[in-house]
Amino acid sequence: MNHLINQITELLETKSNAVIAIDGMCASGKTTFAELLSERFGIQVIHTDDFFLPFEMRTDERLSRIGGNIHYERFIKEVITPINERQDFEYRIFDCSTGTYCSRKSICANKPIIIEGAYSLHPEYPDIYDLKIFFQTSSETQLTRIEKRNGSDALKTFKDKWIPFENRYFDAFKIKEKCDITIENR
Repeated sequence: MNHLINQITELLETKSNAVIAIDGMCASGKTTFAELLSERFGIQVIHTDDFFLPFEMRTDERLSRIGGNIHYERFIKEVITPINERQDFEYRIFDCSTGTYCSRKSICANKPIIIEGAYSLHPEYPDIYDLKIFFQTSSETQLTRIEKRNGSDALKTFKDKWIPFENRYFDAFKIKEKCDITIENR
């Protein structure tokens, strides 16, 4: 992990508005690592969880698409386009528990940004990243963390639905292979 911190330090020394992707398995430590980087370097964090599909868009047709459970059209419009244009921007945060947009978050284009979460390297997005990181963990550790974080009831949904969705995305689009660094987070 020290090697990765050193690489990020060097990147930020040469590019003050660097954009970093942290993709990978749910419960593998992506959010925790992004928060650590945010605290240490003042990097702004955008969570792909804020871009899951609104309930009315969750059709069988849409969910049958690999990576179709993310609202990538909105992500492109509200995040990718302003980053490409180096404009400050604001995006809406989607709350999966209520199915509503609960708040907004402002991002400064002249500061470094981390886009964190599964689907952050969705092939619908133009490649805007200066560094791409993939987080993984063992299945056993993943399930233990999900149960601790989300509870026993949610664990079944993750096992039956969300983990298979992510695995299809990782495999079909070779996400891990597209990354500069892979972190095995036990």
